[in-house]
Amino acid sequence: MARRTQIAVCGSSRSDEELDRQAAEIGRLLAEAGAVVVCGGRDGIMSAVSEAATGVGGEVIGILMADDLDAGNEHLTHVVATGIGQARNLAVVASADAVIALGGEWGTLSEIAFARRLKRPVITLDSWQLSGRGLMAEAPGITAASDPADAVARALEAAGTR
Repeated sequence: MARRTQIAVCGSSRSDEELDRQAAEIGRLLAEAGAVVVCGGRDGIMSAVSEAATGVGGEVIGILMADDLDAGNEHLTHVVATGIGQARNLAVVASADAVIALGGEWGTLSEIAFARRLKRPVITLDSWQLSGRGLMAEAPGITAASDPADAVARALEAAGTR
């Protein structure tokens, strides 16, 4: 049995109506494409993407900061309780073939950085805009999407599934 494509969706535990709407569309589209959603398993963006993905029969892996298997949102189909706090951000992106960053705060920025260190492609939507210096001036491996459908299409293509 072949491993299914895993796409991490990263974003803040504090979101708003528009970000929740975008997260829900991303979750639904990923699940309908047969991808497994990986996230931090908490509230906000993570809960919205989880609810939408499982609502259409998809699978969601929540990688939790806590060591309590019940600390995640109610929509997770699989839970990894790490007990390592914010360091779990590395586990989230390391468990993905590609990463979608939606909105976000400092934790999301760390996930983008970890993803690029691991050479995982990152698709941003209403998230951090990054530039580097010298050879990194164009922030290679990071692509901005125009909407949730574009973000999902780019992530699946980057993961080699489209």
